[in-house]
Amino acid sequence: MPIVHGFDPPERFVAGTVGEPGSRTFFLQARAGSRLVSVALEKQQVIALAERIDELLDEVIADGRAQGVVPAMAPFGLADDQPLELPIEEEFRAGTMTLSWDPEDERVVVEVFPVGEEPVELSDGEDPAELLLVRLEPGQARAFVRRAEHVVGAGRPTCPFCGQPIDPDGHLCVRANGFKRREPTEQ
Repeated sequence: MPIVHGFDPPERFVAGTVGEPGSRTFFLQARAGSRLVSVALEKQQVIALAERIDELLDEVIADGRAQGVVPAMAPFGLADDQPLELPIEEEFRAGTMTLSWDPEDERVVVEVFPVGEEPVELSDGEDPAELLLVRLEPGQARAFVRRAEHVVGAGRPTCPFCGQPIDPDGHLCVRANGFKRREPTEQ
């Protein structure tokens, strides 16, 4: 029997971090009532999830698939800039994530599987060991995207030359190391 951490819809679903820029741990956190689930993941996974949610909602708007309102931006009243809730106890580390639109309920469906688990349909007879299943209303999904972008952007600044992060104690840029790049000569 799988452990399914289901939230339909959650009272809160956010991406957040613990630690200083450069050594932050990223989390997805979902809460409904007193039930709180935190899943660790990589920064790139947060970026990818936020981008895909935004794209999915834009596609839903463009296709006219939704009967209800799908906001083009995060509704002001749903902004969530509060820190992650305590205690932050990692349920599992995120591996594969799936994203879909449920046209019947008009919700964004996010499934997060642990590292090493492959996505499966819960009705296929195969069950994952554990799964975070979150069903978001469109406004909640846009608010998640806005916050995820803010959380990712709050890290270390990037070098304008090489695009790598700049540490507080300095940065050795491979593109600005004193060598002038020569253009290839024509033969």
